[in-house]
Amino acid sequence: MAEQKWIAEEGSEGRLDKYLSENADLSRTRVQQLAKEGKIFVNGKAAKSSLKVRAGDEIVCDVPEDQPLDIKPENIPLDILYEDEDIIVINKPKGMVVHPAPGNYSGTLVNALLYHCRDLSGINGVIRPGIVHRIDKDTTGCIVCCKNDKAHKAIAKQLEDKTCHREYLAVVNGVIQSDAGKVDAPIGRDPRDRQRMTVTDKNSRDAITHFVVKERFRDATLIDCRLETGRTHQIRVHMKYMKHPVMGDTKYGGTCRYMDTQGQVLHAYRLTLVHPSTGKEMTFEAPLPQYFRDLLEILRRENA
Repeated sequence: MAEQKWIAEEGSEGRLDKYLSENADLSRTRVQQLAKEGKIFVNGKAAKSSLKVRAGDEIVCDVPEDQPLDIKPENIPLDILYEDEDIIVINKPKGMVVHPAPGNYSGTLVNALLYHCRDLSGINGVIRPGIVHRIDKDTTGCIVCCKNDKAHKAIAKQLEDKTCHREYLAVVNGVIQSDAGKVDAPIGRDPRDRQRMTVTDKNSRDAITHFVVKERFRDATLIDCRLETGRTHQIRVHMKYMKHPVMGDTKYGGTCRYMDTQGQVLHAYRLTLVHPSTGKEMTFEAPLPQYFRDLLEILRRENA
């Protein structure tokens, strides 16, 4: 275990997880995990990641040494939208899990990346190398992964500062009457079902989703969503909150009577970021998958 120590200076006040993400080679998610494990101390006392840092505070972090990666590389084809020495942008297919988890250590995007890339960022630990953000198993589309820690920290900072823009297309149940809108509703764990998230003011985090109606059908709506924050299941939870759940999203009540979509009709079609080395703004787009196009064709025929 490697102990790291800092003395907070004037002007560095703020949340502990933010302080450490800026001063240590750690993501905020990693800092929060270490705090839960009791490995971060402020002035000699175990500290929560939300603690407010003050000038003069002594901060000590016990960072466990990296364990050998036992996640096996797998020769899984990848739809690569862009790749260089810093980042790789993938068009993720439906049904692919982003990173391994208990009971699911193969067939993931990480397994595929380990085969395709020689090196990946190690900031998020041995289970999630290169992963700076994620999209759900049955959500398709753009995801950026990082090949080194410099790129990882730069993209993570853009996500935190909301300068990395993610746009999604979704088909939701019911007809949304307004042409555009903003859902500003905090999201937290559902106390009745720990596998689900919900809009709540208890143990929640701010969540903001902007949407624009692209097309209306008899009993469905195609919308373009832009995330201002990136909470777990954010679009799916916010659409359920609006009483227009994403079609096919059985976890949040979004049935689909038209076809077997095998999950939510949600596609991360556009990703905009600033390249971590060149400083150039780049936009990547993932074409609509076949199942999504088939569904739109059915909806349009019914509308005719």
